[in-house]
Amino acid sequence: MASKKYFLPKFIYFPVVMVLIVFLVISIVLLMDIKVHSKNIHSTISILNTEKILVHILRSENHYFYPEIDEPIFSASKMAALALQLAVTVKPTDARTFLGNELPGLRLFDTEIVVAGEGTNLTTLPYESSPPIEVLLEERKVAEEKLVQRNNGKDNKPITTPEHKAVFIYHSHSYESFLPLLKDAKKPNDATSNDERVNVVNLGQRLADNLMRRGIGVDHDNTNMALKLHDKGWKTAKAYTASREIVEAAAGKNNDLTYFIDIHRDDARKELTTKTINGESFARLYFVVGKENKHYLENLELVKTLNSELEKKYPGISRGIFLKTYKDGNGVYNQDISTKAMLLEIGGVDNNLEELERTVDVFSEILAEYYWNSKEAQEVNGNG
Repeated sequence: MASKKYFLPKFIYFPVVMVLIVFLVISIVLLMDIKVHSKNIHSTISILNTEKILVHILRSENHYFYPEIDEPIFSASKMAALALQLAVTVKPTDARTFLGNELPGLRLFDTEIVVAGEGTNLTTLPYESSPPIEVLLEERKVAEEKLVQRNNGKDNKPITTPEHKAVFIYHSHSYESFLPLLKDAKKPNDATSNDERVNVVNLGQRLADNLMRRGIGVDHDNTNMALKLHDKGWKTAKAYTASREIVEAAAGKNNDLTYFIDIHRDDARKELTTKTINGESFARLYFVVGKENKHYLENLELVKTLNSELEKKYPGISRGIFLKTYKDGNGVYNQDISTKAMLLEIGGVDNNLEELERTVDVFSEILAEYYWNSKEAQEVNGNG
């Protein structure tokens, strides 16, 4: 009697094999007592497109509405990369994961690029570094002639301070300045000053003035952070701890404060921090979001919107949006205080006052539009 052969339908083979592989991997992990950190899992599953996975699941139930996908979701290469990254925390497309545990200091460059601006890649990641307190307390001579030139063209339109203040501007590194505004300053570490006319406090004041001219109430803190750190006996690494005291005090006094903006400048040189748009030179900016704070997703959405609007009107002005953890920065940056908090880096050590002011004016315009549109939306929904 001829033996009977039973053939399973072809479409059953793949799911059965995948289930067996999953159980095999689980068994190996349990037997070998392998510990996989949650951060590694989060980084690993980002290989897969969650939207496409959902479509894939829906398509398995309804082929008519979800036609064949051009690129398979669970391809051999993706599954292999997924397994490799889970097993040894190495991501084939990111060279940092190969050397991060071997080269001292390389983990400082674990910054995640959420939105890459023009020219932004792993070689142009922002890196935070401050000179010692002793250097920050040194008084540098200001290039007074540069300030006289700018004062001649200053906007003298009167400013009416709105009764309700919704925006709080501050500076964790108030001493960050710019080489063209200081005499005999050549190196990036020379770009420090406690003179508010030539450091980032000046940029914060211009932003505050611009917003108030547009009817938005602003509270601008101009604390000399170098002196504050010195008085406490703290090093520059504790600048965000010092500024947190300022932010919490302001939030405690005024429940209307919603937007918290920490303004800095980058250490990068001019070729990376400058962009010519419509014949005018602008200092480029970028956003940093602390991934360790409880509001990071809301804060990320806010800066994504602002960044998108900036790029629409002034292409190339942004270097992008970066996520930082405890490994490569403060990780929180006081952004847990609000769902509308941000760290804004404007320009670099080589940018001049004209370039910086143009960029502040552009950002003021975009932020004011966002503010009033959000205000209108709240009033329409009955939340105003």
